[in-house]
Amino acid sequence: MRSGCSSMDRDKAMASLAEEARACRRCCLARTRTRVVFGDGNPSSRILFVGEAPGFHEDRQGIPFCGKAGKILDNLLSSVGLSRKSVYIANVLKCRPPGNRDPLPDEIALCTPYLSRQVEIIRPEVVCCLGRFSLAWACRHFAIPHPGNISRVHGQVFSTGEDLFGSVSIVALYHPAVATYNPEAFNILRKDFAVLASL
Repeated sequence: MRSGCSSMDRDKAMASLAEEARACRRCCLARTRTRVVFGDGNPSSRILFVGEAPGFHEDRQGIPFCGKAGKILDNLLSSVGLSRKSVYIANVLKCRPPGNRDPLPDEIALCTPYLSRQVEIIRPEVVCCLGRFSLAWACRHFAIPHPGNISRVHGQVFSTGEDLFGSVSIVALYHPAVATYNPEAFNILRKDFAVLASL
């Protein structure tokens, strides 16, 4: 069961949080970023996609998944009848790590409150974790046991169990970037995305 907030309330709450995030100086990434990449899509969506961190193009444009991996994500969404306008897309980190390196534990810890508040606003029924960092975040956020390496559990769905707002389905997916250097991975991603149709 989702919160009774109207779409207007969600839009306002998300806009206020985005403004707060754009002024963030909590970690060292504030010194090297070009733009804060807060999130994109429909705050009233049932489905939230969570990636790892912005890349080069995202840092320049301020929009998540707008580079090569973004085009792959758009194709995958289309394959199950979804679009960017029908889902919400965010990242664990809101700023690009230099050289696209992995997020550091302190960066994740300092940035997580923004993503947690995005979840509170959206109250999604389905959270799609794009890669290992987002899967690890979801397990911590929803207090469920970590199911294991993404290469072993991709395409699987995990339930958070019932709480005040109902159960949330966590979907483990490879990050679309894997298909930019391994085209064969696109077929794996497409097959994994098919599970969304049943949800």
